[in-house]
Amino acid sequence: MNAPENIIPEMIEGMIGAHPDLLRVSGATGRAVVAVDGPRPGKVGVVVGGGSGHEPAFAGYVGRGLADAAAVGNVFASPSPEQILDAARAADGGAGIIFLYGNYSGDVMNFDMAAEELSASGSPVKSVAVTDDVASAPKERMDERRGIAGDFFVFKIAGAAADRMLPLDEVDRLARHANASTRTMGVALSACSLPQTRKPNFEIPPGEMEIGMGLHGEPGIRRGPLESADSLAEQLVATIIADLGLRRGDEVAVLVNGLGSTSSMELYLLHRRTRQILDEQGIRIARSWVGEYATSLEMAGASITLLRLDDELRVLLEHPCRSVALTVGEVAVAGSLRSAPASAGSGASAEKGSVASDRKELVTDGEITPMIFRQMMRNVGSVIVAEKDWLSELDGVIGDGDHGVTMEIGWIAVGKALDAAPKEETIEVTCKRMAKAFLDAVGASSGPLYATAFLRAGTAVGDRLNLDAAALASWIAAASQGIQDRGRAEPGDKTMVDAWVPAAVAAKAAAQSGASSIEVIEAATTGAKDGMEKTAHIAARRGRSAKLGERSLGHIDPGAASTYLTLRAMAEALRRALA
Repeated sequence: MNAPENIIPEMIEGMIGAHPDLLRVSGATGRAVVAVDGPRPGKVGVVVGGGSGHEPAFAGYVGRGLADAAAVGNVFASPSPEQILDAARAADGGAGIIFLYGNYSGDVMNFDMAAEELSASGSPVKSVAVTDDVASAPKERMDERRGIAGDFFVFKIAGAAADRMLPLDEVDRLARHANASTRTMGVALSACSLPQTRKPNFEIPPGEMEIGMGLHGEPGIRRGPLESADSLAEQLVATIIADLGLRRGDEVAVLVNGLGSTSSMELYLLHRRTRQILDEQGIRIARSWVGEYATSLEMAGASITLLRLDDELRVLLEHPCRSVALTVGEVAVAGSLRSAPASAGSGASAEKGSVASDRKELVTDGEITPMIFRQMMRNVGSVIVAEKDWLSELDGVIGDGDHGVTMEIGWIAVGKALDAAPKEETIEVTCKRMAKAFLDAVGASSGPLYATAFLRAGTAVGDRLNLDAAALASWIAAASQGIQDRGRAEPGDKTMVDAWVPAAVAAKAAAQSGASSIEVIEAATTGAKDGMEKTAHIAARRGRSAKLGERSLGHIDPGAASTYLTLRAMAEALRRALA
């Protein structure tokens, strides 16, 4: 690579340059890849998206008969609402939009925020989160399962339905039908590394493999000795057949997918045994694909996906399409809908509010002036950047290893936004500025969570010019509640909430006892530190690490760790400012 910070825009530029007959870029964010011959009047717009690092997913499935546009996020991080909206605007032919993405908390929150804005503007929108990973949750909790290589079939079916000019409700029904009929299970032989860290997300000793790993490099459900292609195929296919309830006489489509560093030779070995197993059980293969369709950077490993077919899914599977990653049959040439005029940016679209603030009488008592507040926020950025490797290492053990990278990107964006803030700007307006900067830069789960936290916190002190101890405690409490509301997490779920809630409780108690502003923020820091340390003794119930269950014990939650760093940095800056 040339530079980690440029890897996504340079990748998009290279992709568009290689396929100008298929793809173009639309929108101010530069992250919406659109089909040249896809969107058109009267057609449901199909928008897919997710983090980069899974190439050819997601932009590789943009083309006639497939997706009309893809929102391209940072590596292993969801696109932001504004990036998703750029894709939706370009795909909008007046018949509504359907969002398709993997079932990860960051994707769900960011696509939900984009859907809320589209709906508010009068555009019909549907969302389908792909849940094909049989290893990530039991069958009775299918809605908790991750989306991995099964995206391939769900995108294909929904794209075909929309290309046949079916209405939005029908495209949505068929996409859900395809999702319910698709199952995947995979194995990793080696970990991947993020461009920014260049370190393995997790370690797999020689001669071992990770069963049921996630597409972002999350550890699997168990680790075992390296096995032969036949033995591995038997385990994966047996699990999928049982979960799908396949019987003799059924018909399926097969995808054997490489994760980035697995040779075609090995993938064909897996397909060989997969076909033998299905033949032995009287299950017919209608069509197979073997190759790299949903990767995980340079991870070595593979996954097997089966789509159970019926009459309507079979027709849609064979419907012609043409994209970088997938071509079926010959597509008809039709005039496309050029991108719609870009509307105003969404900013932090979940919470309405302009960066400008109405002039009003503000409470002026309190030690923390707007200038000191911005110094506190700048120090948070400095500390997060300094500790990014530690945060990513924590995340690599129980997640996908990108938390430090994501937080660094967000806080660098906040720093630039603070540099542009006028000296007279109030703390409330600064919080709105921070929210927009963080959300637009990050996406992922941290983007909506911190954007909502900043917005709620700013609103809570909107009647003040300066903050006193009680107002600072209110700021912390509102930030904590915003994160809880947006993420729908509770204490004990092993998330950042486990640090924010005790921080808010401690800050409130300190303020009520007559403590100073410094004592309030120090109490909050202590509460966050205690909460962070307790997460090591909690089995994860929310987020990507929830799939690990008991395997997450003994490890600090990275979101709780970054919360502690945030409050500690605020305390450090306030002590210096008031010294």
